[in-house]
Amino acid sequence: MTEAPDSPGADSAGPDPLGFTPELIELARKTFAGPVAFLKSAPTLAFIPDASVPEVAFAGRSNVGKSSLLNALTGRNSLARTSNTPGRTQELNFFDVGEPLAFRLVDMPGYGFAKAPKDMVKKWRFLVNDFLRGRQELKRALVLIDARHGIKDVDREIMEMLDKAAVSYRLVLTKADKIKPTELAEVAARTAEEARKRPAAHPDVLETSSETGLGIPELRAAVLEAIG
Repeated sequence: MTEAPDSPGADSAGPDPLGFTPELIELARKTFAGPVAFLKSAPTLAFIPDASVPEVAFAGRSNVGKSSLLNALTGRNSLARTSNTPGRTQELNFFDVGEPLAFRLVDMPGYGFAKAPKDMVKKWRFLVNDFLRGRQELKRALVLIDARHGIKDVDREIMEMLDKAAVSYRLVLTKADKIKPTELAEVAARTAEEARKRPAAHPDVLETSSETGLGIPELRAAVLEAIG
């Protein structure tokens, strides 16, 4: 197998520094090259699909690049809608992966958009909190952090929610191509240090770029690892 050049483990036959084997990287690539389809949007819990398969959720600030990363993850240009207007996603969006269905991805509403009305923020908090607490099939959340800014207080709020709900989560740096490698290393180190202090957080941090493909093979592998 030939790994993507941006994969940290591309120069060795063994696991990469994050512990992903070449076999898992390849299985993840094949999985996301297969059927992936939008299922439905849920403005309230009454509309969410039955919890019949494992799920992995994506959370992040409104302008963190969540939709672009989901498109890069699945190798589709328009699976998740992207917009120049932060805060467009205000519902839980579900995507089916595999045929037969193997697992689902859940695109959670973006948070931290300063211009959002207070009632919208309140609605977001209730929807997300109720989903996190009551979804037994939710195996892990991936919390996206803009590499240019690092962890903000609004990110800590969702981390607190995940900690209290006892939902395992992993921090993922986005837009890693937008800063210098030395700055990226510093942000990654600070992010990992904070993750290690959190009871429900995975200690390893992923560095990604939807534009260059950096870390996308590892992100796919992290999803498969999460669902077991």
